[in-house]
Amino acid sequence: MKFRYYSAMTQVVLVGLVCFLCPGMFNAVNGMGGGGQLDPTAGNNANTALYSTFVVFGILGGAIVNLCGVRWTIFCSGFMYALYSASYIYLNHKPWDGSFTIAAGALLGIGAGILWAAQGMIMVSYPREEEKGKYIAVFWIIFNLGGMLGGILPFAINYHSEKDSLSDGVYIAFVVLECLGAFLGLALAPPSKVTRTDGSSVVMVKYTNVGKEVLEILKLFLNPTMLALLPMCFTSNFFYTYQFNNINAALFNIRTRGFNNIFYWGFQMLGAYAISFLLDWQRLQRKT
Repeated sequence: MKFRYYSAMTQVVLVGLVCFLCPGMFNAVNGMGGGGQLDPTAGNNANTALYSTFVVFGILGGAIVNLCGVRWTIFCSGFMYALYSASYIYLNHKPWDGSFTIAAGALLGIGAGILWAAQGMIMVSYPREEEKGKYIAVFWIIFNLGGMLGGILPFAINYHSEKDSLSDGVYIAFVVLECLGAFLGLALAPPSKVTRTDGSSVVMVKYTNVGKEVLEILKLFLNPTMLALLPMCFTSNFFYTYQFNNINAALFNIRTRGFNNIFYWGFQMLGAYAISFLLDWQRLQRKT
């Protein structure tokens, strides 16, 4: 099949690679429990700060992406992931001072809210309706490959080590990869130039007025379909702290935590591939 830079699939693969390098590496660090530290206190507090700002900017993120564009919002947001990983290098040398890590977590919540809003815009707008399951699966497989390979990294580096926290070298590798992911965001094409498989162009509503954006956000909370999704959204992230901190960090050493992550994120890839067939099954009609 001929490569086309402006095709919807190429752009979905590119945003998948960005998330492979940024949120995917974050998942690898977070999946170690406590950010890969012996004492999970700083990591837990950083996650509290992260999700507190994530809630706010998850709501505002769509408006920011509409006003600033996809490429620059993903580019800037990607560096927040690198800053978060870098904060653990500081924590390795000053384990009593978790302030930098907590502040980096709060900044990451801002960046993550904006990045995932941009990603959601691409996934909803670029594919045709009957192809959305396939496109989501392609993205999810690439994205979770980041968490899987991020699990291989600490497992391989610490294979002959009995340490209970990640070394500086592992965190530096994550920082480098996350910076690459941020720069890769600049490779995304403007949405106005993207074409679907049937030759049609992506149609996007772009607001340039801040007041209009705020009004459109408020309208979402009157949409019963959107409100019906909130319980599912809540449960989709609720279990992470228990699984990563109370199981992976509490029961395993740093080497086997990475080994567990390989399977944890690997099976998410398999699940995404399997469910794509159900989502695109023509006998199951979705409202458009």
